[in-house]
Amino acid sequence: MYEKLRTCFIQAARPFREGAVDVFQQTFSVQTVRKATLVITALGVYEAELNGQKIGDILFAPGYTYYHRQLQVQTFDLTSLVKEGENTLRVYLGQGWYCGRYTFDNKCQVYGEHSAVSWILTVETGQNTRIYESSDGTVSILESPYSYAGFYDGEIYQAKALGLTDHKPVPYTGRLPEILEDGIVYTRIQERVCVKNVSRQGDVTILDFGQNFAGFVEIDPAYMHGETLQLRHGEILNQDGTLYTANLRKAKARIIYHKGNDTAKYRPRFTFMGFRYAELSGVEYQEGLLTAYVIHSQMERTGYFSCENEKVAQLYRNQVWGQRSNYLEVPTDCPQRDERMGYTGDGHVFALTGAYNYDSEDFLAKFLRDIRYTQLDNKEGYVAPVVPARGPEGVGFMSMLGWGNAVTILPWMMWRQYGTMKHLLEQYESMKKHVECEIRHMGRGIMGKKDLWMGPSLGDWLAPGKDVRYMAMHNGPVSNAFIVNDLRILSETAKLLGKTQDETRYRQQLEKTTNAYVRAFVKKDGSMKDDYQGAYIMALQMVLSEGSLRDACFERLVRKLRAEGMQTGFFATQHLLPLLADNGQERLAFDLLLNEKCPGWLYQVNCQATTTWERWDALRPDGTVNESNMNGDNMVSFNHYAFGSVGEFYYRYILGITPMEPGFAKIRIHPHVDRRLGSVEGSYQSRAGLIRVAWQTDRNTVSFRISVPAETLLALPDGTERTLAPGDYAFPEIPLGE
Repeated sequence: MYEKLRTCFIQAARPFREGAVDVFQQTFSVQTVRKATLVITALGVYEAELNGQKIGDILFAPGYTYYHRQLQVQTFDLTSLVKEGENTLRVYLGQGWYCGRYTFDNKCQVYGEHSAVSWILTVETGQNTRIYESSDGTVSILESPYSYAGFYDGEIYQAKALGLTDHKPVPYTGRLPEILEDGIVYTRIQERVCVKNVSRQGDVTILDFGQNFAGFVEIDPAYMHGETLQLRHGEILNQDGTLYTANLRKAKARIIYHKGNDTAKYRPRFTFMGFRYAELSGVEYQEGLLTAYVIHSQMERTGYFSCENEKVAQLYRNQVWGQRSNYLEVPTDCPQRDERMGYTGDGHVFALTGAYNYDSEDFLAKFLRDIRYTQLDNKEGYVAPVVPARGPEGVGFMSMLGWGNAVTILPWMMWRQYGTMKHLLEQYESMKKHVECEIRHMGRGIMGKKDLWMGPSLGDWLAPGKDVRYMAMHNGPVSNAFIVNDLRILSETAKLLGKTQDETRYRQQLEKTTNAYVRAFVKKDGSMKDDYQGAYIMALQMVLSEGSLRDACFERLVRKLRAEGMQTGFFATQHLLPLLADNGQERLAFDLLLNEKCPGWLYQVNCQATTTWERWDALRPDGTVNESNMNGDNMVSFNHYAFGSVGEFYYRYILGITPMEPGFAKIRIHPHVDRRLGSVEGSYQSRAGLIRVAWQTDRNTVSFRISVPAETLLALPDGTERTLAPGDYAFPEIPLGE
């Protein structure tokens, strides 16, 4: 069927115009129907209807993939939608990621020159089987209700009955991906959000939905008194109460709706926004006029946490909402500005936290597949910082080490968290290609050092006080820590898969690169030659083994943290609190978590954030936005999940839930207790079953309630350990040290 589908692609016979939406229609008549099936895909984004009813609940079908190599296909059972007599199949086709305006370069036709669609409708009547194809000459083109539709700028829509045009579709003759296959996971509506507060600002109305999120607003024209309605979207308000949109850069993020003779509710098909606030103009607001919907890729919630310290609890909720806003087709950087791209670095930094919040195995498996296909077109076998990549490329001037290392970090994490080696097996050759590229670059260039890759990169991205110029020259200890980590994961994976020669090769390179790293970056007294916190943290987390040098390096880090406060970027932040808690500095870890000054997580909470920010100082203490210039544009997002990687500390340290064996076949529970949190409780639905932990402090003791589905090693604050069989347990009044 999929091979036949390749021959059925059609397009509108018109020159390319940014934002154009084509509407195709096919009618058929039946008297009885036993079964009806639609197989469909598109180069672009489509939404199909049968007899006016949306087919399926997928948004942005067929989904975002590396179109140069692969395209997803959907199959829908239409049996219940087909009626006796005449039926009308209508397909709306937008440009989407394929050829609409996309990427931070704001380019059109990134993957192809024109949108196209292909479908095969099979109707079994009992007497015979009828097949209707998009290319069989029976398809008409209707007038489009869209003047414009795109991810960044939104939609301009005329609610009108759609008349037939004189045009007919023509065969699509452009290049098709070689692989058509089923999708793994799709974007869907997740929940409804109502307006929480309404205020007037001159001629416009500001609507507050109470939460920053990714989604869109549905319009019910029954409550609309006026001809044209405009909505503009933003994450925050200016100090005078007006909508702030400067951080959207070139994205207009607006909906313009023209009322007409079609009175059905209007929901955007080809766009989404990242927003908390909407500015309404053109009509007066009435309750029932506007309803917002949260969207993200389909995942089931698996992790929960609550505590009496409301600020700590709010931070937990913020990181969850960061995931909900950015796990949309690919792990994006942000949902609001003219970017929304699949950054591999952001993706792996948050992945472990995300795997506790939600069952993200399918979502990450889809991303790993995108990595494999994208990597095929990298002439050096390197994994790009953005996946799907825009097209064939190489490494580039900046190595972007720390980003593409998702190729090893993600499948290894998924094996530990979900207990399946499937992703290690599927990704193994991709991991090797990436690591071999890293090895080939060792010792190159005027900065070259044997067994290390030296050169410009972004290092511990967005560490306070360390700009791009500084990191370009001083990223070495961060960048090469990722190479050490890659070599370790790959050698361990080779061992698991029984690939003895590979294991030997990568273990030998691991030893050489580790030794070269210490010589190049670590002084004998434990200080880092590049003396910033991220360098210490990445060396301690990924490179230095137990011993006096590591101990000295750790002590240096602790002194820096006490003197400077937290000064970490995207990569080091993930490991900071766990590193401290694992090495006898539990109190300092909680001090940093609870710090309310900038930089700090609770500073954002005090600024009324409902998601985590891209920059620690996205909003300055004086209330102004940090619009620091980056290549001619500002770069400030209030919905970036990278710093939300602190969620790992909640699950694995405050609750203490970790796997002793892959997939939680055996469990370790070691709660780290701090009285400042008040009572704490949380849970994680692991592959082994539901794990619950609750604790409550009382003067010098702490009491626990614990439920486990498998054999568990429990480590208590008094230093004792207990082995638990599956069941429910209470441990009252355990002594709690200072």
